Amino acid sequence: MIILGVDPGSRTTGFGLIDHQPNRLVYIHSGFLKIRGDSLPQRLGHIYQELALVIAAYHPEHMSIEQVFMHRNVDSALKLGQARGAAICAAYQAGLEIAEYAAREIKQAVVGKGAASKVQVQHMVKHLLSLREPLQEDESDGLAIAICHAQFYATQQKTGIDAKMLKRRRNRRR
Repeated sequence: MIILGVDPGSRTTGFGLIDHQPNRLVYIHSGFLKIRGDSLPQRLGHIYQELALVIAAYHPEHMSIEQVFMHRNVDSALKLGQARGAAICAAYQAGLEIAEYAAREIKQAVVGKGAASKVQVQHMVKHLLSLREPLQEDESDGLAIAICHAQFYATQQKTGIDAKMLKRRRNRRR
């Protein structure tokens, strides 16, 4: 199963593609989009178009994307939400299954610690995918989001239980 992970941004959007095979993850491709355009609608259109091209080239079945978190700057949070929307629309239009994960869930899945640093995430992404070349930060984040989805999906397939739902139930009991 090919998974596209997307780290949305209104100026730079990172992405990573992995093949989730039984008991292993295989790196396919990753990169980042330097978003062009003077206006926000132009930048959102660029995100949509470029991700649609990535989807057409690699044919992923699933897309995972980071959830919006609150910024101190409301304007930044709104722009991030709109960038996410453009990415989600590209995936939806292509018929992909779409999953969303909180930043802490992604870090927990990749590093084992929800408060992990960007450097720790980059290191573990390279290790888990057996990569030698350095990764740009947004590119690494896109791969981390794909890895997170692969782990949640594998748990769901093995147990028949939605791992995120189980986690929510456990948290409510505390």
